Amino acid sequence: MIEILRTENINKSFDGRKVLKDINIKLNKGELISLIGVSGSGKTTLFNIIAGLLKPDSGDVFLKGEKITGEVGRVSYMLQKNLLLHYMTVIDNVALPLVLRGENKKEAREKVKGLFKEFGLEGTENKFPHELSGGMAQRVALLRTYVFSNEVALLDEPFSALDAITKSQIHKWYKKIIHEMEISTIFITHDIEEAIKLSDRIYVLGKDPGMIIDEIEIDEGFGEDYFENDKFIKYKRYIIEKLNSIEENLKI
Repeated sequence: MIEILRTENINKSFDGRKVLKDINIKLNKGELISLIGVSGSGKTTLFNIIAGLLKPDSGDVFLKGEKITGEVGRVSYMLQKNLLLHYMTVIDNVALPLVLRGENKKEAREKVKGLFKEFGLEGTENKFPHELSGGMAQRVALLRTYVFSNEVALLDEPFSALDAITKSQIHKWYKKIIHEMEISTIFITHDIEEAIKLSDRIYVLGKDPGMIIDEIEIDEGFGEDYFENDKFIKYKRYIIEKLNSIEENLKI
């Protein structure tokens, strides 16, 4: 597999408290990896460092072998809320990253128009965000994230606000899109089932300080009945035990 991004020995402290310790993760092209950890384990801090919004105390971030530590605009970052601009049409929301880079608005629209079919968004170009369902709005936000950088996407709980049926549908859709377009994704979620369904690998983070305590390779083959599959249940049970052991150690 082709490595696209890695972190090397990332350390970060705030006000004397060590938040991240020696974080080493690797992302391959077309792969989705998830970060799971108890609240306060530093997942969002790590995202901010990878995105260049924060500088680590030590350690580095590499994109295709090039050091990008502290550089913004090299990877895309989507937060829990889609943050679509309500006064802009869908196509203008999607084209916004290109316009902000100085491209002509008309040319930017032409560049992104062809991606609407790929993302299952044909016919929404001239609508406004309030006219879309929750699932469609998230697709638009994911498309805008892809336009910002088609190399690496950082997704911070992007589906948590969706209802269960919509979430299940968008899971299937995103797995299809990842495969077809080789989108390399790092995913934060508190939903263990979601992580197992979507991920190629899962990193489990401990707390105080946040550090990688386990890396789990997910072997698919679950079929459609995820929740009744023995393999799926074993993964879920294992991760729950890991997280519970972290909580117990914090109480000691």
